[in-house]
Amino acid sequence: MAEKVIMLGNEAFARGAYEAGCKVSSAYPGTPSTEISEYIVQYDEIYSEWAPNEKVALEVAIGASISGVRALSSMKHVGLNVASDPLFTVAYAGVTGGLVIIVADDPGLYSSQNEQDTRAVARAAKVPVLEPSDSHEAKEFVKFAFELSEKYDTPVIVRSTTRLSHSQGMVELNDRIEVEDKPYVRDFAKNVMMPSNAKGRHLVVESRDLALIKDGGSFPINKVEYNDKKIGIITSGIPYQYVKEALPEASVLKLGIVNPLPKSLIEEFASKVETLYIVEELDPIIEEQVKSWGIEAIGKDILTIQGEYSANLLRRAINGEKVVVAPAVQLPNRPPILCPGCPHRSVYSVLNKLKIHGAGDIGCYTLGAVAPLSVLDTTICMGASISSLHGMEKAKGKDFVKNWVAIIGDSTFMHTGINSLINMVYNKATGTVMILDNSTTGMTGHQDHSATGKTLKGEETYCVDMAALCKAVGVNHVYVVNAFDTKELEKVVKEATAMDEIAVIIAQAPCVLLDKTSIKTQYYVDISVCKKCGMCLKPGCPAITKQESGDIVINDTMCNGCGLCMTLCKFNSIKPVQTQ
Repeated sequence: MAEKVIMLGNEAFARGAYEAGCKVSSAYPGTPSTEISEYIVQYDEIYSEWAPNEKVALEVAIGASISGVRALSSMKHVGLNVASDPLFTVAYAGVTGGLVIIVADDPGLYSSQNEQDTRAVARAAKVPVLEPSDSHEAKEFVKFAFELSEKYDTPVIVRSTTRLSHSQGMVELNDRIEVEDKPYVRDFAKNVMMPSNAKGRHLVVESRDLALIKDGGSFPINKVEYNDKKIGIITSGIPYQYVKEALPEASVLKLGIVNPLPKSLIEEFASKVETLYIVEELDPIIEEQVKSWGIEAIGKDILTIQGEYSANLLRRAINGEKVVVAPAVQLPNRPPILCPGCPHRSVYSVLNKLKIHGAGDIGCYTLGAVAPLSVLDTTICMGASISSLHGMEKAKGKDFVKNWVAIIGDSTFMHTGINSLINMVYNKATGTVMILDNSTTGMTGHQDHSATGKTLKGEETYCVDMAALCKAVGVNHVYVVNAFDTKELEKVVKEATAMDEIAVIIAQAPCVLLDKTSIKTQYYVDISVCKKCGMCLKPGCPAITKQESGDIVINDTMCNGCGLCMTLCKFNSIKPVQTQ
């Protein structure tokens, strides 16, 4: 009897790749998809790596597929934007070994800058999409995706969401299938996507779509449940769970393939129910197509296009109540904050003091936009801090950016910041770039990257020297500063922003969560000396609080010993604990 275990959705995706005989996995960390690779690395049969960005990751997987093995690339929804160039083209070229792309969307915007729907991207790219609804299906759908990929000569996307990736369910473990490598055959017309070849491959793609539409209705990943035929619901993914909880007596068509849609199966189901509802989170991808076939259905006219759904939301909507995204009870606001001892807080305290504007980027340091630090004015996407600052200068002149800096993390700089910096050099810019180097990919859970010196498997490797890299692309003024040396940092920022040349400041200090044992010193406030001026409160460290009495205290369970508060105190009232 097969062993059954409880798994996270992301763990189940990894298990599916293992059982399917996948041999290569490449990814860039991005919540909610990150843990897929962190579970895959446990399987030695799969070569797994962190790539510098999603485009590179997908291209690595494509190369592995072309050579004849099953390959996987995983990413979050905005990461698919970065990988869209190879995605749209490999849809034409097709595969040799199965090629699966797991993409995790984020309904509800728990950790993302937008709420885009991967199904819309896949429709444009003409790539099939499978959508599991629990951990068991997450594993099985990945296995089925590899089979479809090879049968229909196409990359296949398996779509997840935050709720699926980070929820647990029962999974039955099976043995790994050792798939024989397919021989590499040189095929100029198939694998070289120059215009003359792409024209022919476009015809193949259209024929493939028709075949998938025809065959999709018989795929075992679809499920038809006829109960009370007064109400029929078409749904997929996690919303299926809400439907079953809210309307257990309704008839349900649960789609496993959501692009292209199995038209005949949907038409048959619709013909057997009195009132048809379509329940899908985010965009009306299924609804618009079904209605275009002349089928009457109720969807976004009663359901929201924003955020996650729930069983309660469905009950209210189908009962005719108004559905809103906001919760019924407004809880106290609890905004995210930088950790106690975070080196970013030290950098931002200096920039705040100097009244510097920050063109921001994606990472923990994005929190520098909120009070009391309030430094970042913009956040767009990975690598955009440098490019947008460059655009500001070219639009308004170099004097406009004298009190601006582009702020980017070390992992994000390696992701897409390098090209932006090259563009600044090439186009004779004069702005200042700050790389906040905390030696990790912090926001997604402390993954390594090409400038940390370790691979996904924890093996030592070459560590990119970012200072040397910046000089190599033509930056003459590169400063490397300890992020907690506020005096030196202030001096360097003033010098860099004043000059009429490009400058890069690398503010270095490891993320405090990388090694908690490194905390040797904590601090306390000597109340007898404290003037209660509040300077130590300005950076907003959660370890420091002001009591009702007016006394300022440091919580020793939270203090990570960075010493920033001590450097800000002009009265020497903040002291190391060991001197107490």
